[in-house]
Amino acid sequence: MTETEFISRITPYAIEDMERSHIAASLTIAQAALESSWGNSSLTVKANNLFGIKGSGPAGSVAVRTTEYRDGKAVQVTAAFRAYNNWGESVADHSALLIGGVSWNHSLYSKVIGADGKTAAREIAAAGYATDPKYAAKLIKIMNTYNLYAYDEIKEEDEMSAEDKQKLASLEKELKELRMLLSDLAVSRDTLKTGVQEQGRAITSATERLSLIEGRMVMNVPAWAESAVSAAVTAGLLDTPTGGSLDFYRVLTVLHRAGLLSSRKEG
Repeated sequence: MTETEFISRITPYAIEDMERSHIAASLTIAQAALESSWGNSSLTVKANNLFGIKGSGPAGSVAVRTTEYRDGKAVQVTAAFRAYNNWGESVADHSALLIGGVSWNHSLYSKVIGADGKTAAREIAAAGYATDPKYAAKLIKIMNTYNLYAYDEIKEEDEMSAEDKQKLASLEKELKELRMLLSDLAVSRDTLKTGVQEQGRAITSATERLSLIEGRMVMNVPAWAESAVSAAVTAGLLDTPTGGSLDFYRVLTVLHRAGLLSSRKEG
């Protein structure tokens, strides 16, 4: 299997998993490439194990000779590695490990979640995922060589029409102006008190826009809007997170990106 063929095959699994786990697809692809020798290792061929995870998996386990580093020196050992029915199971298990950690430290890989590719590579190496002292550098080199960062962007706007994109751009401009207004009002506690009425009108105006859009089409919360909906609920701006329209979730996402969904404190 060539490197290009490997990336083409694993990318859909990595992107789909990223939308659920918030683990950068670039990290998943780079780790899988490095650990599996671009899908050509005996462990991957025999057991669909892309990440060198030890133990017993959905399809049992296989014994494989592997290189480990002890006191900075490479040594050959035989170990039992998890076996999977397909690559999708291997990717999902890898993410479950990073999210859940290990029995003695469930937050061992917590700094990897939500981090960009390079940061995630450094954090997973620092947490001791591999014994190779050059592990992070090797991952980053793969990311840079094949521009794996391009797969970290969730392009939820791909389904938008040209008209929708124009409307969204207009809303972003308006929200930028609102953000500047709120920033000015938050300069100091006294300034916030004197400007609270104007701030309230600005927030009410944005909320009214959301209410108008909300009635257009009822749908479940899209994956790309979940963080915005969660922020709106936490801020007390949204009582019913589900059942909104597509335009509603787009606007809510813009509000979230603009930093306008944080909880307001009484002066």
